[in-house]
Amino acid sequence: MLSVKLWLVGLTALLFLMWVPAAVVAGEDETELFTLEDSIAIAVERSLQIRSAREALRGARATKKEAFTSFLPTFNTQYRYRRINETPTTMMFNPTAWNYREVPVGTRDNYTWSLEVAQPLFAGGAITGAYEIAGTGVDISKLEQRTVIQDVILQVRESYVTILKAERVRDVADQSVELLESHRKMTESFYDAGVVPRNDLLYAEVELANGIQNRMAAENALELAKARFNTLLRRPISAAVEVEDILSYHPFEKNLEECLSKALELRPELATYELQVHQAEQAIGVAKSGYYPTVSVLGNYSRYGDDPGVSGNNYVDQEDWYVMAVADWNFWEWGKTRHGVEVSRSRLEQAKNALENVRDMVSLEVKNAYLNMREAEKRIFVAEKAVIQAEENYRLNVERYNEQVGTTTEVIDAQTLLTRARSDYFNALSNYHLDLGELERSMGVLYGAEQYATNE
Repeated sequence: MLSVKLWLVGLTALLFLMWVPAAVVAGEDETELFTLEDSIAIAVERSLQIRSAREALRGARATKKEAFTSFLPTFNTQYRYRRINETPTTMMFNPTAWNYREVPVGTRDNYTWSLEVAQPLFAGGAITGAYEIAGTGVDISKLEQRTVIQDVILQVRESYVTILKAERVRDVADQSVELLESHRKMTESFYDAGVVPRNDLLYAEVELANGIQNRMAAENALELAKARFNTLLRRPISAAVEVEDILSYHPFEKNLEECLSKALELRPELATYELQVHQAEQAIGVAKSGYYPTVSVLGNYSRYGDDPGVSGNNYVDQEDWYVMAVADWNFWEWGKTRHGVEVSRSRLEQAKNALENVRDMVSLEVKNAYLNMREAEKRIFVAEKAVIQAEENYRLNVERYNEQVGTTTEVIDAQTLLTRARSDYFNALSNYHLDLGELERSMGVLYGAEQYATNE
């Protein structure tokens, strides 16, 4: 009875020791499945480019607040101490002694504390213009942030599809190796039976080796695609990646004119350049402010004394104050203001030209992306038919070879044609998704971009 118990305990311990490493390995090999939406959310949250864009927006808002302070009064205070080499005196006539004598009129130690307030009333539009320019700068920073977000989303989308494309190519390479291995075995059996010469067997083995090398290249391309994906999501570069399959065909319904119209309406780059034109117009108003005087009000309160407490002395009042209106006008500066206005007008024309150039480039981007997408779409159907034909061609050549009415070269050529047809199909399908992403980016309608842009 005791021996049975010891046997059960030993068996339990052995099973436990076998289970623990298996559980640990299973935990280590567990791979997270990423959807495209999850991938985009993680990348947007962690992207250093987007963080920099948000910092730029924060700086633009601070600049606007800084410009607003120019409307407000400024306060200035000073505390001064002055010691002179001798007590100041003056000569005063003494009628009793009928002579002049020195009389002190101040002290050697002099302390002064003053408080001054200045409120601008009119600056020729310079203050208002600078504030409006800063406000436009905030709007530009928002659009630039949206542009960066759309770029990051497109990068993630392309990286995601590239992984799926690499997986398909790897699978095709696996299938190719399986077919080549099957053919090599068949050829080897024919060779052993003396049906085919050794050259046929060597040819099959060489093609199998080439297929294995192609599979290695496909696996390497897949690892590189995953490394790129991990980099975009700021994950460990060698972290395991598994993505949800989205490689299916969905027709795109819009025509080219609709895409162009959408791009001109939604592209953040266009809105950015339009605001830069508006900003250049505002800068002209600021430059013209030099034609006008500036008007402000000053208020001053001061205290004096011959001790640090500025408590007065026998020669000056302890305190005084005044209010003063100041108009300052540089009415002649040899055309400085006029030249400054011309500079601003030149920059306005440059901004307008840049806007027109961007419009042309956006239209070209949309048309290129649209044509590429339509070409990839057509290639899907052509490649799909080619796969069916290549599969039938391979089947017939294998049957002919099995009946020894065909050659090994014909089988391998048919297998190469089938591999190429399958690769072409998945390349066309993947390229369709990649080109569709480029088209949507050129239109400014990448999904999720607006949502992330508002999460500031």
